[in-house]
Amino acid sequence: MTSGWSWFIIILALANVAGVMWLLFANGRAASGESGSNTTHVWDGDLTEFNNPLPRWWFWLFVLTTVWGLGYLALYPGLGSFKGALGWTQLRQHEAEVQDARAVQAPRYARFATLSLDQLSGDPDAMGEARSLFANGCAGCHGSDARGALGFPNLTDNDWLYGNTPELLLTTIGAGRMGVMPAWGPVLGEAGVAEVVAYVQSLSGTASEPSLVQAGAARYATFCVACHGAEARGNPVLGAPSLADDVWLYGGDGATLRTSIGTGRQGQMPAHEALLGKDRVRLMAAYVLSLGAPTAGGGSSGSTDGG
Repeated sequence: MTSGWSWFIIILALANVAGVMWLLFANGRAASGESGSNTTHVWDGDLTEFNNPLPRWWFWLFVLTTVWGLGYLALYPGLGSFKGALGWTQLRQHEAEVQDARAVQAPRYARFATLSLDQLSGDPDAMGEARSLFANGCAGCHGSDARGALGFPNLTDNDWLYGNTPELLLTTIGAGRMGVMPAWGPVLGEAGVAEVVAYVQSLSGTASEPSLVQAGAARYATFCVACHGAEARGNPVLGAPSLADDVWLYGGDGATLRTSIGTGRQGQMPAHEALLGKDRVRLMAAYVLSLGAPTAGGGSSGSTDGG
């Protein structure tokens, strides 16, 4: 907020408070005569409306609330960019509450910290905690059964973009991942995209036009091999998926593959360490390990559309 807008808000807010106070005191007593004698309207012969001041207790209650409001604006943010005498912010309060909660839970997590991820995966108490964390923080994308959805990978199979060793899973969950499939439509053209689609489908066992497959293989060797490899089995270092299986994040039908190859894809796994803390990230990594039958060293195949 610029200083000009800040002063505008401050002046406007204080002018409103001053106007309210003026109205209270200007109308705080009867204009003439005693209470009940200031008649303003009489109709139907016996219906009378009076213009009497507020009862004194009510008047001073209004004054008290106005003074309280001024005190609040002095202590807390509410006047433009003025932060308040106490320096309070929602973020600071949230962080303090998070730290208090973690301090209370620290003894429980201290035991988990001494266990490896494999040991945590076999610990019922740890996995009970991890299931709750997964339901609160991960199920929205990966599903309550962790089998994923359109655009979100299945965590119960043995197909991994970046590998599933404990170290890699800790990095994936804690620091996040950003996957980008470039848009090749402008380079390949519509016909070229169709050829690469045919070739990619042939790799996973889908019957395709032989002439398109042959042309697509040549284009693959020129444009796609650097990421997906000569055998199209992907590269976990880059997060490039295997194209030689039938596991797809967005779908392996022709229309979906044309979109993936022609216009590209962007996927993001958010970083969770700042939100969960290292102890909870370790529990989540152990939980993911427990979901399937992971192989030591992870896999290079990828749960995503390729091209």
